[in-house]
Amino acid sequence: MTPAPTRLPAKSVEAPDGDRIAKVIARAGICSRREAEKLIADGRVTVNGKVISSPALNVTGREKITVDGKELPAQEPARLWRYYKEPGLVTTARDPEGRPTVFDKLPANMPRVVSVGRLDVNTEGLLLLTNDGELARLLELPSTGWTRRYRVRAYGVVTQADLARLKDGITVEGVRYGPIEATLDKVQGSNVWLTLGLKEGKNREVKRVLGALGLRVNRLIRLSFGPFQIGDMQPGEVKQVPNRVLMDQLGAHAAQFEQQADAPAPRPMQKAGHAGAKPSGPKSGGGKPTGKPPRPHRAGAPDKKGGPDRNAASGNRGGDKRGPAQKGLANKGPTSKCPMNNGKPHADRRRRP
Repeated sequence: MTPAPTRLPAKSVEAPDGDRIAKVIARAGICSRREAEKLIADGRVTVNGKVISSPALNVTGREKITVDGKELPAQEPARLWRYYKEPGLVTTARDPEGRPTVFDKLPANMPRVVSVGRLDVNTEGLLLLTNDGELARLLELPSTGWTRRYRVRAYGVVTQADLARLKDGITVEGVRYGPIEATLDKVQGSNVWLTLGLKEGKNREVKRVLGALGLRVNRLIRLSFGPFQIGDMQPGEVKQVPNRVLMDQLGAHAAQFEQQADAPAPRPMQKAGHAGAKPSGPKSGGGKPTGKPPRPHRAGAPDKKGGPDRNAASGNRGGDKRGPAQKGLANKGPTSKCPMNNGKPHADRRRRP
């Protein structure tokens, strides 16, 4: 009887230490991971003085990495901002046609940031900005499941029955677009006002889909991106999302972006002429110390002065201080749920200033 052949144990292959070079460049806020791979292919990245041509390289953080001759900046804690993009601005770092860009209009004290997706040059409204390219990549993926909601003015005639067919998706010129929630808000002369909700955000998706229904879009405003809304922000205004709110919304993905315990907390941005926050510490006269942070404040709940919470990620829902995008807008549709938060509605547990 022939003995069974002896099987040699397979050699374990250990994964190399560190992270891929393109990911490290993206986390530093230089660009997205895809753009970092292009920089590497163009020979614009060096590691320890040697030009690399392939992104298939892991680095540990001890190497000297340069991009276009400049050393890679140290990675900062991931941060996110809401920005009200004005029409006429392009969402790119440099425009070959010389048009003004979103990044030309940002405050001088903003760090280097990248956008979460893009908005068309004539589209206005909410644009998310971050100093972490990996965070931008995560948030803009359709698999994240966050709904982008738009307010649309279009020339033409359409019925709610026409719009209801979009919930099953539509194919336009060979391109398949996923389900779209569309509501006819009102008819104003030769124009109609609509509210649209979609998850993919393909290039010029709203204009192409509505064009297939015989409508010509003449104003497009993005109201929200997932749990983050334009609220009462004014064109050109930028507001940082508190780190705790961001981590809550990232859910299971928060660990890879959470601020290290020994990292210094970023200083809050303040507008010119705006008084700084009152320092914490013991009150004069022997009162209770104020160093302990206040309890999280529920979005929309009245503060001690009876007014609404103005710092909620969803913006101010009370009063008449609404931006032009919000006037006349009815809040319709169920609250979106985030798959990264175990299917629970988006909670806004923001700290009051």
